[in-house]
Amino acid sequence: MTIDRASRLVPEPRSSAEVTGEHSQFRLDLERIRFSPYFSRLSAVTQVIAQPGAGPLIHNRLTHSIKVTAVARAIAVKLTDAASPARDFALEHGCDAVVVQAAASAHDLGHPPFGHLGERVLDRLARETLGLVDGFEGNAQSYRILTALDVSEAAPRGLNLTAAVRTAVAKYPWTRYIDASSFGDGPLPRGLRRTAQGVEVPKYSAYGIDALDLEQARAGLPPMQQSLECSIMDIADDVAYSIHDVDDFYRAGVLSQGAVAREFRGWVEGGSELRQLDEAQIGARTAPAGSALEALRRKFARDDPWVADDDAFADAVDVVADDLVDGLLATPFDGSIASERALSSFTNRWISHLQSSVVPAPRDVVRSGLVTLDRQAWHEVEILKFVHRHFILDRADIVMYQRGLSRVLARAVKGLTAWATDEHDRDRVPQRLKELVEIATDGYAAVRHERPADVPIPAAGDVRRLGVGRGVIDYVASLSDDQALAVSEALDGRPDRLWDIGQNL
Repeated sequence: MTIDRASRLVPEPRSSAEVTGEHSQFRLDLERIRFSPYFSRLSAVTQVIAQPGAGPLIHNRLTHSIKVTAVARAIAVKLTDAASPARDFALEHGCDAVVVQAAASAHDLGHPPFGHLGERVLDRLARETLGLVDGFEGNAQSYRILTALDVSEAAPRGLNLTAAVRTAVAKYPWTRYIDASSFGDGPLPRGLRRTAQGVEVPKYSAYGIDALDLEQARAGLPPMQQSLECSIMDIADDVAYSIHDVDDFYRAGVLSQGAVAREFRGWVEGGSELRQLDEAQIGARTAPAGSALEALRRKFARDDPWVADDDAFADAVDVVADDLVDGLLATPFDGSIASERALSSFTNRWISHLQSSVVPAPRDVVRSGLVTLDRQAWHEVEILKFVHRHFILDRADIVMYQRGLSRVLARAVKGLTAWATDEHDRDRVPQRLKELVEIATDGYAAVRHERPADVPIPAAGDVRRLGVGRGVIDYVASLSDDQALAVSEALDGRPDRLWDIGQNL
């Protein structure tokens, strides 16, 4: 049976059966996502730290997605509980626990090999090398997988998901071509950035080639506003990775208690002096301890005045310093039962606290979805994310490794593009790549004919060129970490990992 994908529009009120998560169409959506090979692939895609160097207990994209799903479901169930003060709000906007689970399960399907590094590299290659103006974005790739690349017997392309689930996946519900002039000089939604040249769109949930599907799924919703179910998924993602990334770095032994303690102590003890420093002094390499936290406090005040509060920031620093810096990190992880228990206690305590801190957002705040964390929890999550971002992601050894991975992806994209456009040898490219190129080419041809405003395609001859570019990006983005390494080395003439590529390519 083919489901009418436009029939489940939001925000129509849901029946009691739908609210409790029993609607069969939504459950079918969830099962299609979980049985997808794209979902299984996430077990071999890096979250932040690659598993070969850190051990099997480190999160990958699959374990992260499973935990985001659990957190998201707990939030949805709490909001719709009969005793919840937010129940009427949840019912008004549509809050189905299964829709939330489906969106959470699907939210990372489009993440390419090597985590966020792969996303940045593929975006640069797509725009600068392949001429794809809307580049690459993990959220948009997830949407493309669900609606165009994955397969189901119920539709010629895509998983034939309901509009509610497709809408709930669209964390940044616009394309890269959006006109942001309506915001004037005011605050921008998360995912947009104001620069000297105008408004940039680094985050978006659909490529121009898939814009019509997103528009149809979101019919009836205010422009550029997440659905409630999407907002829940978004917050669950924040909650999960703010805790689980700290978990990973602690297990791997790369989160230095001394360095973190010095930064926190420097801000607590020297806060008044730090506030007197200008931006150049705060950002200098010789800046005193606590400067990075002070820069974060200023960023909150500048970007999110609707929720930023100096007292809440100071309280969050104190809480994280007490529980993480002077608590968990004070004893190095050694794999013992005691250290596992301490880590489990830390993780469970924070997840429970943050899940219970989700509240309806203030009305008309463009920087927030329909729900948010309360003021204190919002600051705590941002401080937790600061810890792994500041003390791990900028480490020289990690950056060095990432530079090597960047070259792996560049070789794969350039090599496959050259092969797919070689008139003497293009017929021998992998069958899956051929199919992805054809899907993309057909898509661009339809857009140029029916909705030219969605993608700038100057001439008919550009359709095939864009189809090859998008098809190559779709192909490389669908690889696991190991497959990307194997493809890159094979294209470079190295046979060492030739048989690791796999028949599915």
